[in-house]
Amino acid sequence: MLAVSSKSTITTLAKSYHPLSVAPMMDRTDRHCRYFLRQISRRTLLYTEMVTSMAILHGDKQKLLGFDKSEHPIALQIGGDNPQDLAKCAQIAAEFGYDEVNLNVGCPSSRVQNGNFGACLMLQPELVAECIAAMTGATTLPVTIKHRIGVDEVDRYEDLVRFVSIVSGKTDCARYSVHARKAWLQGLSPKENREVPPLRYENVHRLKRDFPHLSIEINGGFTSLEQVQTQLQFVDAVMIGRAVYDNPYLLALADREIYGEDDLPPSRHQIVSAMLPYIETWMSKGWRLNSITRHMLQLFHGRSGSRIWKRLITEQSVLPGAGVEVVERALAEVPDV
Repeated sequence: MLAVSSKSTITTLAKSYHPLSVAPMMDRTDRHCRYFLRQISRRTLLYTEMVTSMAILHGDKQKLLGFDKSEHPIALQIGGDNPQDLAKCAQIAAEFGYDEVNLNVGCPSSRVQNGNFGACLMLQPELVAECIAAMTGATTLPVTIKHRIGVDEVDRYEDLVRFVSIVSGKTDCARYSVHARKAWLQGLSPKENREVPPLRYENVHRLKRDFPHLSIEINGGFTSLEQVQTQLQFVDAVMIGRAVYDNPYLLALADREIYGEDDLPPSRHQIVSAMLPYIETWMSKGWRLNSITRHMLQLFHGRSGSRIWKRLITEQSVLPGAGVEVVERALAEVPDV
């Protein structure tokens, strides 16, 4: 018999409920990417790139953690395995104004493994529980976890249940975001680990049935809001990753179809126009144009003019002195449908 959740857990889940999120992606979901995505969807939960606990404690906090207030709701994803360090990071996340703090237990890269965090922590559920407990004890923010369905040969459904049972039994973890693939710690690159191990959605659906008191989010292979709506029949939330980066406008109807908002979605031209003051502000601070526009390349994915938009932005945004006029010129080449 599974234990029912405590009142504090229910309260935490209510605070953290988001049926749709954009996955944390290294070299993708930086502050400029998130600001851009926020012009498309106001409600979808956004994540930072993973930031290690050591970087947070000893690095340039403003550079690593700063964000625009318009990015809310926003979650900070942290990588680490030291409960005391992670507790301090959770406190810092609260001080910066994040809406949630998330522990990475899913990344399979060798660099992450060498630091004893990411997916290899699935083999140490007791340590994960200590980390989560320390984080929840240090902040009132919802503390969540992103993990895989298994690691290497430890990939039976029973192994997943053991991991979740230990963590949930010893903590008030608010949400379990489950990548529906196992991770191979050796032999596959991080990219291959996102593609080669087969998706096993049923394991995540079953996890929700077996742990009805927990908030379960599914991640892996989703490319449309129609798929999101289908998955929401089985789980509490859906996380989309690179499909959003490759086709960001797929979020345009999220506020209406997933969150029940009445507002019409912005057009692609309106989104670009909303980015222009932001681009000017950051360029005045010394940032290069392409550090922002690289996230906007796929906005016109599948539309007339997409090729010339990408070509002009790619070629001209890296030139010396390139400014917002490059974006305006490229936009003028794309039909406003």
